[in-house]
Amino acid sequence: MLEVLLGFISGVISGMGMGGGTVLIPSLVLFAGIDQKIAQGINLLYFMPSAVSALILHIKNRHIQKVFLFFLIGGGLLGAGLGSYLAVRFPNELLKKVFAVFLTIMGIYEIFSKDSKEDCKKTNKN
Repeated sequence: MLEVLLGFISGVISGMGMGGGTVLIPSLVLFAGIDQKIAQGINLLYFMPSAVSALILHIKNRHIQKVFLFFLIGGGLLGAGLGSYLAVRFPNELLKKVFAVFLTIMGIYEIFSKDSKEDCKKTNKN
């Protein structure tokens, strides 16, 4: 039952485009007692079908800007290759710490960053 709940919560978050792995990986490590590297591998496999279902809806609602797409895919492929290369060489404890630092930095950034769309709406009303 725990796995279904974790999958559901991660699916909702990934469907919103916020990265379900930010919930799934720590949850698998903390609550299911799974090794960090295995949790990352599970996340990669989990991501594919959930991303396809979310992508279909985003394409249907015209939320994809093709101008950025090819550059992001190219950079993503290069980054994924490098990240995988490093992940298999780092000890689990170091991976946990690197992931925790990343999540903390992103969380702080999100708390203190301004929403540019809201700023644009306010500017256009004036």
